[in-house]
Amino acid sequence: MTTHKICPRCGARFSCRAANDCWCGELPPLAGVQAESDCLCPECLGRAVAEERVVARGEEKKWAARQRRPTVAERNALARGERERPAAKSAPGFTLIELLVAVAVIGILASLLLPVLNGGKLRARATRCGSNLRQFVVAAQMYWDDNNGNAFPYAGATTGHGTCYWFGLLGQGAEETRSFDPTAGPLYPWLGAGVDFCPAFDYASPQFKLKAAVPTCDYGYNSFIYGPPLNLRKLAAPSRLAFLADSAQVNTFEAPASPRNPMFEEWYYIDNEAGQPNGQFRHEGRARVVFVDGHLGSEQMVPGSLDARLPAQRIGWLRPEILKPGG
Repeated sequence: MTTHKICPRCGARFSCRAANDCWCGELPPLAGVQAESDCLCPECLGRAVAEERVVARGEEKKWAARQRRPTVAERNALARGERERPAAKSAPGFTLIELLVAVAVIGILASLLLPVLNGGKLRARATRCGSNLRQFVVAAQMYWDDNNGNAFPYAGATTGHGTCYWFGLLGQGAEETRSFDPTAGPLYPWLGAGVDFCPAFDYASPQFKLKAAVPTCDYGYNSFIYGPPLNLRKLAAPSRLAFLADSAQVNTFEAPASPRNPMFEEWYYIDNEAGQPNGQFRHEGRARVVFVDGHLGSEQMVPGSLDARLPAQRIGWLRPEILKPGG
């Protein structure tokens, strides 16, 4: 039986007999071809078979190349290429000796720099302390000018609100609980604001005892100026008379301090009378002092006057020559 078909590749009409004795049976079958739908004309079928044979021969060559072992010449050439290839350079590293030398150098530099940095910090504290004292003495000089040269008192009258000291009002009550108002002090109108605390006074120390609920003042007023009151205009040598200085005192008689638990506290005047020393030499073993004429000084402790109950706080006597008029 003969069937007429149209070639799907070229569109030509051709006659196709039964599948068993079809002319295409003489050709090898195409891979993946469906007999029902892929019947080609004789010319297109011949070209398709030829193309498939070319593709098959190419795949065979690739497979043979993969299976073939390299010849001796090829292996020698490959080995020469590996030898001639430059080796990758490893990053240079430190030897143990070099590392130890570097650590030693850093340690030496640190030992040289740390004292310098620490010294700079201490000098900065002393500078800030001096700035505080200058603010006080400038305000005091304006007070003296407005009051005919007369010194202001150490303390005023005690009222139900408390006692007004030269630095402010301390309220009534037990120590460490009293209120404090710096605006009530006689110098406040000339200060215009509160004065900062000395950065070298160790308020964070467990041995420190507050006199009010908050810190108040860590400078002492020269008792020889206010008791009896001096007229500062009549001083023969104001540059030799101390006005304020770094101060503190050891307390063993008010709780939580005791003879077995000495503590230090703010102290508001300086003198050299019999009793406990009240200068504090907290700036590298020296006390900052401002004199009546306004210049700053740095004083050493009187030898042998260190309060041995708290030696680390460096509390001792200031020399009497700067405390007494004409001293």
